[in-house]
Amino acid sequence: MSLFPALLRKNSRGVQYFHNATLLALAIVASAAFYCDPSSAADQDRIRAGQLLVATDEIADARFAETVVYIVKHNAEGTLGLIINRPVAKGTLDDLLKGFGVTAKNPRGEIVIHYGGPVSQRQGFLLHSDDVLLDSSTRVDNGIAMTSDVKMIEAIAAGRGPRQYLFTLGYTGWAPGQLEAEIAANAWFTIPGEKSLIFGKEAEQKWRQATDKRRIPL
Repeated sequence: MSLFPALLRKNSRGVQYFHNATLLALAIVASAAFYCDPSSAADQDRIRAGQLLVATDEIADARFAETVVYIVKHNAEGTLGLIINRPVAKGTLDDLLKGFGVTAKNPRGEIVIHYGGPVSQRQGFLLHSDDVLLDSSTRVDNGIAMTSDVKMIEAIAAGRGPRQYLFTLGYTGWAPGQLEAEIAANAWFTIPGEKSLIFGKEAEQKWRQATDKRRIPL
């Protein structure tokens, strides 16, 4: 049940499409294993949950070149984020649910799968507006929540899900102090987590849009 599809077909923009439910069995994990209270006693300077972390041209790790990362957690234990501008696959919600072994009644719509980061790439996270929540959902900031329960995918397929959402596989993590050091080295900068940017449909434009919002100290 935690197998990412190996056989996908690409469209002209390079986004892959899954076409058979047996090709897609993604593991959604409980958010409790990864999430801690986003507010920290230290409230470490410029970094906080709910912000966007934007890669600069100075970043040394090619895996993060031109990425925009939504910060889900930042406290004394470290930082957890989800890359929001790397779509890797697209298909119907029906196929996705069948991959989980769930048969939905008249499921509607498609869903895009994003690469959330290099850690635990078979684990799924749904970032979404907080107009719809489950008991297991975690509110992050500014009307945005994270849920890692397939029931939310079922709600979306039934037309009862959150108004805005973004599904990722994998996450990005930093040890305590690591992200601060990378920001000091000018590898990243932070901007407010605007919904229009996070849930925007044109993934290839998000990094440029985020970069244009950078505030340069005088």
